[in-house]
Amino acid sequence: MPPSLLTRTTNDVGQIQQLLQMTATILITAPIMSIGGILMALHQDAGLSWLLLISVPVLALTNFAIIRHLMPIFRRMQRLIDGINRVMRDQLSGIRVIRAFAREPVEGRRFADANQALSATAMEAGRWQALMLPATTLVINVSSVALIWFGGLRIDAGHMQVGSLIAFLAYFMQILMAVLMAAVLAVMLPRASVCAERVSGVLSTRPRITTPAHPVQPQALAGEITFDDASFSYPGADRPVLQQVSLRIPPGTTTAVVGSTGSGKSTLLAMICRFYDVSSGSVRVDGHDVRELDLEQLWATIGLVPQRGYLFSGTIAENLRYGAVPGQDLTDEQMWEALRIAAADDFVAAHPDGLDRPVAQGGINFSGGQRQRLAIARAVIRRPAIYLFDDAFSALDVHTDARVRAALRDVSADATVVIVSQRISTVMEADQVVVVADGRIVGTGTHQSLLTECPTYAEFAASQAITAGEPR
Repeated sequence: MPPSLLTRTTNDVGQIQQLLQMTATILITAPIMSIGGILMALHQDAGLSWLLLISVPVLALTNFAIIRHLMPIFRRMQRLIDGINRVMRDQLSGIRVIRAFAREPVEGRRFADANQALSATAMEAGRWQALMLPATTLVINVSSVALIWFGGLRIDAGHMQVGSLIAFLAYFMQILMAVLMAAVLAVMLPRASVCAERVSGVLSTRPRITTPAHPVQPQALAGEITFDDASFSYPGADRPVLQQVSLRIPPGTTTAVVGSTGSGKSTLLAMICRFYDVSSGSVRVDGHDVRELDLEQLWATIGLVPQRGYLFSGTIAENLRYGAVPGQDLTDEQMWEALRIAAADDFVAAHPDGLDRPVAQGGINFSGGQRQRLAIARAVIRRPAIYLFDDAFSALDVHTDARVRAALRDVSADATVVIVSQRISTVMEADQVVVVADGRIVGTGTHQSLLTECPTYAEFAASQAITAGEPR
């Protein structure tokens, strides 16, 4: 989660909650006190009511002037909170890299700079907030002195009794105390208003990828994938990531996608999942444009294993249930079968807790290969029509890689399998190999045919000292 979004969902929401709690009390008490005080003060002596017409607006304008200065300060302060969260997240996530490169002093100064900027802004906001109470008290005291002075003049003139002046003063103070209560609320208002703007910005954001109003809903998807002259560019990019890609992946086959880093392999898989929409052309599943399909139905048809297998905090069983189709009730036998396919059953069974073994946030209590195997088990447990492996076998040793692929062949015989890989041994047995370079498909065929027909693939195979499946 980006640091700004994290701050908005925790700190900003907390500020709004505090304001609402205060508002629920003050908005009931203050109006009753002020209206009742005004009516009773006018009943005692309407001749001094002009003091109310001066004191209350002066008090309100004083607080408004302070609030106007506080608003931009709090906007800046919330951005600085985002910044310090970003620094802390980077440092905690990359602590090993920081230590490996002896960058602790540099990162310490970086945090100190961010903290100093936040502290300075918080102090500036605190000074303006501290000014609000003395300013309010000054207006109240000056108004009280003025009331006693002019009330005394009316008593000397015989227009008012001493008791009426004392009662008027009590009601006058009640009115000003109601305004003071509102001022206390006004102290919290600037920061809460900024937080509300930031939270509203999140709530008003609409996803670019949505289910159409009237989606096509086929009974079932067999898994035929077609790229029809598809191109894709990231917003603001100088050139497209994919350019005029045309490709057909029949159901029940395994297709391997190879290419250099940054050639667009992972983007191909993202297009199938509709994580992004094509800039031009189309991506179809069973002849239906993915933009016309219901997203839930499309995603329920796909079992995705990303490059970095992420595990959620909880247990192994809870992580496997993430892969279940909505409404699917998984049994322990199904979970163990998925673990067996992913070659993860051995280390799970070796632990005393088995399926209930705790998983730390991000799966940091597992090795990279174990995390990847659990991610594979999570994807295969639903038996999808389409399997997408985005360089998912790179963290596995050759022996485990072969074991997992052999087990996958048995369970995915009728499914469509797309594998992105940099390992020649992984792609050799695919029914179709697609070679991608600079966002274009430069070769399609089997391993053997591409060795002779596609120089790019031949170089790829030669770089791993393998041709025709045999070591040089």
